[in-house]
Amino acid sequence: MAKSAITAGRLNIRAACAAFTISENCYRYRAKLSDENADWLVALTKRQRNGGFKLCFLYLRNVRGFGWNHKRVYRIYCELALNLRIKPKKRLYRERPEPLAVPKTINDMWSMDFMHDQLGDGCSFRTFNVIDDFNR
Repeated sequence: MAKSAITAGRLNIRAACAAFTISENCYRYRAKLSDENADWLVALTKRQRNGGFKLCFLYLRNVRGFGWNHKRVYRIYCELALNLRIKPKKRLYRERPEPLAVPKTINDMWSMDFMHDQLGDGCSFRTFNVIDDFNR
């Protein structure tokens, strides 16, 4: 609204900013183009696939000497969708899994385990459980 009032010639910048309660700095502000940032980030991520955001930021800051802060670089990094994908862990598939061992007699195989729990009054306790796998 302030810009339209100024271009129509009705008010000067100071009066228009006072009328619409904005600062003159806000009126005169021009956003810096981030194309240069985007070009550098795209080139870095193409050259180093496993670099990640932190290495890109450190390279731009320390090697290239750009004064951009990490928030600006991270915002552009996310806008360009350059985030590294998290690779799922590969599962080892066995062709023929070994069947579970089944005990044939008493005292053939035993299992043991530690367990812990807490009482209603807050006291905790641990138990050492040992069982025979044949007859439980």
